[in-house]
Amino acid sequence: MAREKRQRFQNRPFWHPIFWPNWLSTGALWVLNRLPYRAQLGLGKLLGLALFRLVPARRQVVEVNARLCFPELTEQERKRFVRDVFINNGIGVFETSMAWWTPRRHFENRVELKGREYLDQALEQGKGILLLGAHFSTLDLGGLLFSEFYPVDAMYRRHNNPLMEEIIKKGRSRYFGQSIERADIRSVIRALRKNHIIWYAPDQDFGSKQSVFVPFFGVNAATITATARLAKLNGSPVMMLAQHRLPDGRYELELFPPITGFPTGNEETDASLVNAEIERAIRKDPTQYMWVHRRFKTQPDGKNRLYSQKP
Repeated sequence: MAREKRQRFQNRPFWHPIFWPNWLSTGALWVLNRLPYRAQLGLGKLLGLALFRLVPARRQVVEVNARLCFPELTEQERKRFVRDVFINNGIGVFETSMAWWTPRRHFENRVELKGREYLDQALEQGKGILLLGAHFSTLDLGGLLFSEFYPVDAMYRRHNNPLMEEIIKKGRSRYFGQSIERADIRSVIRALRKNHIIWYAPDQDFGSKQSVFVPFFGVNAATITATARLAKLNGSPVMMLAQHRLPDGRYELELFPPITGFPTGNEETDASLVNAEIERAIRKDPTQYMWVHRRFKTQPDGKNRLYSQKP
Protein backbone atom coordinates (compact mmCIF):
# COMPACT_ATOMS: atom_id res chain seq x y z
CA MET A 1 0.00 0.00 0.00
CA ALA A 2 2.75 2.45 0.94
CA ARG A 3 4.63 1.62 -2.28
CA GLU A 4 1.48 2.30 -4.33
CA LYS A 5 1.06 5.68 -2.65
CA ARG A 6 4.68 6.61 -3.36
CA GLN A 7 4.31 5.59 -7.02
CA ARG A 8 1.44 8.07 -7.44
CA PHE A 9 3.87 10.92 -6.83
CA GLN A 10 6.89 9.41 -8.54
CA ASN A 11 8.80 11.70 -10.95
CA ARG A 12 6.23 14.50 -10.64
CA PRO A 13 7.51 18.06 -10.06
CA PHE A 14 6.19 19.82 -6.97
CA TRP A 15 4.19 22.27 -9.11
CA HIS A 16 2.16 19.38 -10.56
CA PRO A 17 -1.61 19.60 -9.78
CA ILE A 18 -1.42 16.44 -7.65
CA PHE A 19 0.44 18.53 -5.06
CA TRP A 20 -1.86 21.59 -5.13
CA PRO A 21 -3.98 20.45 -2.16
CA ASN A 22 -0.79 20.12 -0.12
CA TRP A 23 0.37 23.60 -1.13
CA LEU A 24 -3.03 25.10 -0.32
CA SER A 25 -3.42 23.45 3.07
CA THR A 26 0.16 24.15 4.13
CA GLY A 27 -0.06 27.74 2.88
CA ALA A 28 -3.29 28.31 4.78
CA LEU A 29 -1.72 26.90 7.94
CA TRP A 30 1.33 29.14 7.48
CA VAL A 31 -0.91 32.21 7.24
CA LEU A 32 -3.02 31.20 10.27
CA ASN A 33 0.18 30.63 12.23
CA ARG A 34 0.56 34.43 12.31
CA LEU A 35 -2.50 34.71 14.55
CA PRO A 36 -2.17 34.99 18.36
CA TYR A 37 -1.68 31.75 20.26
CA ARG A 38 -5.17 31.72 21.80
CA ALA A 39 -6.79 32.36 18.42
CA GLN A 40 -4.97 29.35 16.98
CA LEU A 41 -6.16 27.17 19.85
CA GLY A 42 -9.72 28.32 19.14
CA LEU A 43 -9.42 27.53 15.46
CA GLY A 44 -7.93 24.15 16.31
CA LYS A 45 -10.91 23.37 18.50
CA LEU A 46 -13.28 24.30 15.68
CA LEU A 47 -11.30 22.14 13.26
CA GLY A 48 -11.49 19.21 15.67
CA LEU A 49 -15.23 19.60 16.12
CA ALA A 50 -15.71 19.80 12.35
CA LEU A 51 -13.73 16.58 11.83
CA PHE A 52 -15.71 14.96 14.64
CA ARG A 53 -18.89 15.64 12.68
CA LEU A 54 -17.62 15.16 9.13
CA VAL A 55 -15.41 12.06 9.38
CA PRO A 56 -17.59 9.29 10.86
CA ALA A 57 -15.18 6.50 9.86
CA ARG A 58 -12.39 8.03 11.91
CA ARG A 59 -14.81 8.79 14.73
CA GLN A 60 -15.71 5.11 14.81
CA VAL A 61 -12.01 4.24 15.23
CA VAL A 62 -11.74 6.53 18.25
CA GLU A 63 -14.95 5.10 19.70
CA VAL A 64 -13.60 1.55 19.41
CA ASN A 65 -10.28 2.55 20.97
CA ALA A 66 -12.08 4.27 23.83
CA ARG A 67 -14.31 1.27 24.44
CA LEU A 68 -11.36 -1.14 24.40
CA CYS A 69 -8.92 0.90 26.48
CA PHE A 70 -11.23 2.65 28.92
CA PRO A 71 -14.05 0.18 29.64
CA GLU A 72 -14.73 1.94 32.94
CA LEU A 73 -16.18 4.99 31.15
CA THR A 74 -19.93 5.39 31.04
CA GLU A 75 -21.55 5.91 27.64
CA GLN A 76 -21.80 9.66 28.29
CA GLU A 77 -18.18 9.84 29.43
CA ARG A 78 -17.06 7.90 26.36
CA LYS A 79 -18.88 10.30 24.02
CA ARG A 80 -17.16 13.21 25.75
CA PHE A 81 -13.84 11.40 25.52
CA VAL A 82 -14.18 10.88 21.76
CA ARG A 83 -15.17 14.51 21.24
CA ASP A 84 -12.20 15.75 23.28
CA VAL A 85 -9.81 13.53 21.30
CA PHE A 86 -10.92 15.27 18.10
CA ILE A 87 -10.64 18.69 19.71
CA ASN A 88 -7.09 18.00 20.88
CA ASN A 89 -6.09 16.57 17.52
CA GLY A 90 -7.49 19.66 15.81
CA ILE A 91 -5.48 21.87 18.14
CA GLY A 92 -2.52 19.60 17.43
CA VAL A 93 -2.57 20.63 13.76
CA PHE A 94 -1.97 24.24 14.83
CA GLU A 95 0.60 23.19 17.43
CA THR A 96 2.49 21.44 14.64
CA SER A 97 2.56 24.70 12.67
CA MET A 98 3.83 26.44 15.83
CA ALA A 99 6.67 23.91 16.02
CA TRP A 100 7.61 24.59 12.40
CA TRP A 101 7.20 28.37 12.18
CA THR A 102 6.52 30.16 15.49
CA PRO A 103 9.56 31.97 16.96
CA ARG A 104 10.98 30.16 19.97
CA ARG A 105 10.70 33.24 22.15
CA HIS A 106 6.91 32.87 22.13
CA PHE A 107 7.27 29.80 24.35
CA GLU A 108 9.49 31.36 27.00
CA ASN A 109 8.10 30.67 30.47
CA ARG A 110 5.47 28.40 28.90
CA VAL A 111 7.13 25.02 29.38
CA GLU A 112 8.24 22.94 32.36
CA LEU A 113 10.52 19.91 32.10
CA LYS A 114 10.31 17.43 34.96
CA GLY A 115 12.71 14.56 35.66
CA ARG A 116 15.85 16.14 34.19
CA GLU A 117 17.93 14.36 36.84
CA TYR A 118 17.07 10.98 35.27
CA LEU A 119 18.33 12.06 31.86
CA ASP A 120 21.46 13.75 33.20
CA GLN A 121 22.41 10.62 35.13
CA ALA A 122 21.78 8.43 32.08
CA LEU A 123 23.89 10.68 29.85
CA GLU A 124 26.82 10.26 32.23
CA GLN A 125 27.10 6.64 31.02
CA GLY A 126 28.17 7.97 27.62
CA LYS A 127 26.12 5.42 25.67
CA GLY A 128 23.45 7.71 24.26
CA ILE A 129 19.75 7.64 25.11
CA LEU A 130 16.78 6.05 23.38
CA LEU A 131 14.07 8.52 24.33
CA LEU A 132 10.67 6.88 23.97
CA GLY A 133 8.00 9.15 22.57
CA ALA A 134 4.41 8.60 21.50
CA HIS A 135 1.98 10.12 19.03
CA PHE A 136 0.49 12.78 21.26
CA SER A 137 -1.45 15.61 19.64
CA THR A 138 1.43 17.86 20.81
CA LEU A 139 3.92 15.62 18.99
CA ASP A 140 6.04 18.12 17.03
CA LEU A 141 5.65 20.98 19.45
CA GLY A 142 6.93 18.71 22.19
CA GLY A 143 10.06 18.16 20.09
CA LEU A 144 10.64 21.89 19.78
CA LEU A 145 10.08 22.49 23.50
CA PHE A 146 12.35 19.61 24.55
CA SER A 147 15.11 20.93 22.29
CA GLU A 148 15.18 24.08 24.41
CA PHE A 149 16.76 21.94 27.13
CA TYR A 150 18.72 19.25 25.25
CA PRO A 151 19.88 18.62 21.68
CA VAL A 152 17.95 15.70 20.23
CA ASP A 153 17.91 13.56 17.09
CA ALA A 154 14.86 11.67 15.88
CA MET A 155 13.99 8.44 14.11
CA TYR A 156 11.11 8.68 11.67
CA ARG A 157 9.27 6.94 8.87
CA ARG A 158 9.49 8.66 5.47
CA HIS A 159 6.24 10.25 4.27
CA ASN A 160 4.76 8.69 1.13
CA ASN A 161 4.15 12.15 -0.35
CA PRO A 162 7.55 13.66 -1.32
CA LEU A 163 6.32 17.25 -0.98
CA MET A 164 5.03 16.63 2.54
CA GLU A 165 8.30 14.83 3.29
CA GLU A 166 10.22 17.99 2.37
CA ILE A 167 7.88 20.29 4.31
CA ILE A 168 8.02 18.11 7.43
CA LYS A 169 11.80 17.66 7.30
CA LYS A 170 12.35 21.39 6.89
CA GLY A 171 10.01 22.18 9.77
CA ARG A 172 11.62 19.62 12.06
CA SER A 173 15.14 20.80 11.17
CA ARG A 174 14.47 23.66 13.61
CA TYR A 175 14.64 21.32 16.58
CA PHE A 176 16.00 17.90 15.58
CA GLY A 177 19.73 17.69 14.98
CA GLN A 178 19.31 14.68 12.70
CA SER A 179 16.22 13.03 11.29
CA ILE A 180 17.16 9.38 10.82
CA GLU A 181 15.03 6.97 8.82
CA ARG A 182 14.03 3.90 10.81
CA ALA A 183 15.92 1.57 8.48
CA ASP A 184 19.19 3.51 8.80
CA ILE A 185 20.54 1.56 11.77
CA ARG A 186 24.15 2.59 11.08
CA SER A 187 23.30 6.25 11.63
CA VAL A 188 21.46 5.32 14.83
CA ILE A 189 24.52 3.48 16.16
CA ARG A 190 26.85 6.36 15.25
CA ALA A 191 24.61 8.85 17.04
CA LEU A 192 24.32 6.70 20.16
CA ARG A 193 28.10 6.22 20.27
CA LYS A 194 28.42 10.01 20.27
CA ASN A 195 26.14 10.04 23.34
CA HIS A 196 23.24 11.60 21.44
CA ILE A 197 19.63 11.53 22.56
CA ILE A 198 17.48 9.82 19.92
CA TRP A 199 13.72 10.36 20.07
CA TYR A 200 11.87 7.23 19.00
CA ALA A 201 8.12 6.49 18.94
CA PRO A 202 7.31 2.74 18.86
CA ASP A 203 3.59 3.12 19.59
CA GLN A 204 2.01 2.38 16.22
CA ASP A 205 0.84 -0.84 14.57
CA PHE A 206 3.33 -1.83 11.87
CA GLY A 207 1.85 -5.26 11.30
CA SER A 208 2.80 -8.67 12.64
CA LYS A 209 6.25 -8.84 11.03
CA GLN A 210 8.95 -8.16 13.64
CA SER A 211 6.23 -7.59 16.24
CA VAL A 212 4.86 -9.49 19.21
CA PHE A 213 1.38 -9.35 20.70
CA VAL A 214 1.45 -7.86 24.20
CA PRO A 215 -1.02 -5.77 26.22
CA PHE A 216 -1.52 -2.08 25.65
CA PHE A 217 -4.24 -0.72 27.93
CA GLY A 218 -5.16 -4.35 28.56
CA VAL A 219 -5.68 -5.12 24.86
CA ASN A 220 -3.43 -7.29 22.68
CA ALA A 221 -1.45 -4.98 20.40
CA ALA A 222 1.12 -5.75 17.71
CA THR A 223 4.21 -4.13 19.23
CA ILE A 224 7.52 -3.85 17.40
CA THR A 225 10.51 -5.57 18.98
CA ALA A 226 13.06 -3.13 17.54
CA THR A 227 13.28 -1.06 20.73
CA ALA A 228 15.11 -3.81 22.61
CA ARG A 229 17.40 -4.51 19.65
CA LEU A 230 18.34 -0.84 19.34
CA ALA A 231 19.05 -0.58 23.07
CA LYS A 232 21.27 -3.68 22.92
CA LEU A 233 23.39 -2.30 20.06
CA ASN A 234 25.18 0.18 22.32
CA GLY A 235 23.88 -0.63 25.80
CA SER A 236 21.89 2.61 25.67
CA PRO A 237 19.41 3.47 28.44
CA VAL A 238 15.76 3.63 27.38
CA MET A 239 13.44 6.18 28.98
CA MET A 240 10.06 7.79 28.32
CA LEU A 241 9.22 11.42 27.58
CA ALA A 242 5.62 12.36 28.34
CA GLN A 243 4.19 15.62 27.03
CA HIS A 244 0.88 17.46 27.21
CA ARG A 245 -0.76 20.86 27.14
CA LEU A 246 -1.98 22.23 30.45
CA PRO A 247 -5.37 23.99 30.82
CA ASP A 248 -3.68 27.40 31.15
CA GLY A 249 -1.88 27.06 27.79
CA ARG A 250 1.49 26.04 29.22
CA TYR A 251 3.17 22.73 28.41
CA GLU A 252 4.53 20.04 30.67
CA LEU A 253 7.25 17.61 29.61
CA GLU A 254 8.13 14.79 31.99
CA LEU A 255 11.03 12.35 31.79
CA PHE A 256 10.49 8.97 33.43
CA PRO A 257 13.40 7.00 34.95
CA PRO A 258 15.20 4.60 32.57
CA ILE A 259 13.56 1.18 32.29
CA THR A 260 15.43 -1.03 34.75
CA GLY A 261 17.19 -4.12 33.37
CA PHE A 262 16.19 -3.37 29.78
CA PRO A 263 16.45 -5.29 27.52
CA THR A 264 15.69 -8.49 29.37
CA GLY A 265 16.33 -10.84 26.46
CA ASN A 266 12.67 -11.83 26.20
CA GLU A 267 10.83 -10.12 23.33
CA GLU A 268 7.39 -10.22 24.94
CA THR A 269 8.67 -8.91 28.27
CA ASP A 270 10.62 -6.10 26.62
CA ALA A 271 7.68 -5.04 24.44
CA SER A 272 5.39 -5.11 27.48
CA LEU A 273 7.77 -2.86 29.41
CA VAL A 274 7.81 -0.34 26.56
CA ASN A 275 4.01 -0.37 26.26
CA ALA A 276 3.67 0.13 30.01
CA GLU A 277 5.82 3.29 29.86
CA ILE A 278 3.83 4.67 26.93
CA GLU A 279 0.55 3.85 28.65
CA ARG A 280 1.72 5.60 31.82
CA ALA A 281 2.54 8.72 29.79
CA ILE A 282 -0.80 8.69 27.96
CA ARG A 283 -2.76 8.40 31.18
CA LYS A 284 -1.53 11.85 32.24
CA ASP A 285 -4.11 13.23 29.78
CA PRO A 286 -5.60 10.44 27.63
CA THR A 287 -7.51 12.68 25.21
CA GLN A 288 -4.25 14.30 24.03
CA TYR A 289 -3.19 11.05 22.39
CA MET A 290 -3.87 10.27 18.71
CA TRP A 291 -6.54 7.65 19.22
CA VAL A 292 -7.55 8.30 15.60
CA HIS A 293 -5.00 5.59 14.66
CA ARG A 294 -6.06 1.94 14.45
CA ARG A 295 -3.66 0.87 17.18
CA PHE A 296 -5.18 -2.61 17.35
CA LYS A 297 -5.75 -3.27 13.64
CA THR A 298 -3.40 -6.28 13.54
CA GLN A 299 -4.64 -9.21 15.60
CA PRO A 300 -3.65 -12.90 15.51
CA ASP A 301 -7.12 -13.82 14.21
CA GLY A 302 -7.62 -11.11 11.61
CA LYS A 303 -6.74 -7.60 10.52
CA ASN A 304 -9.11 -4.79 11.54
CA ARG A 305 -11.35 -7.34 13.25
CA LEU A 306 -11.80 -5.17 16.34
CA TYR A 307 -12.76 -2.16 14.20
CA SER A 308 -15.38 -4.02 12.20
CA GLN A 309 -17.30 -5.30 15.19
CA LYS A 310 -20.42 -3.50 16.30
CA PRO A 311 -20.54 -2.39 19.97
